[in-house]
This record gives sequence, structure tokens and C-alpha cells, in this order.
Amino acid sequence: MAEARFRFYAELNDFLAPARRFTEFAHSFVDIATVKDRIESFGVPHTEVDLILVNGEPVEFSRRVRDGDRVSVY
Repeated sequence: MAEARFRFYAELNDFLAPARRFTEFAHSFVDIATVKDRIESFGVPHTEVDLILVNGEPVEFSRRVRDGDRVSVY
């Protein structure tokens, strides 16, 4: 099973479950999805997102999440 790590910043934490707020967390997956779909699966509307970094590089919503990715959402 593939796994990516996510971290949400500032007021985006208001949309997350309490256990996922203000911390990096692992997300396991088997399906291929875009970073936009993954972000929204955690309850964060994509319209609230200003910047996404994957492995330290800025990406578009259409970027596919891959095994081992570290995703930072601002």
C-alpha cells in the first residue's frame, strides 16, 4: 500500500479532524488521485488553498500523489 505524508497550515487546520490538526500525518492509499482530491478527502475545500508543496516544490491541483510524497498545504 502506498503512503504519503500531509501537513496543513494556519486556518486550514479548522477543517481537519482534531487528531490531524497542526501536525504531519500519514495517509495510506491504493488508488491514484490528484492532490486536489486528497486535500478535499480530508474536508479541506480546495478554494481555501493558496499553495501546495510536494517534496518542497510548488505544484498544481492536478499533480498526482505518489508513494513517499510529503505534501504541505497552505
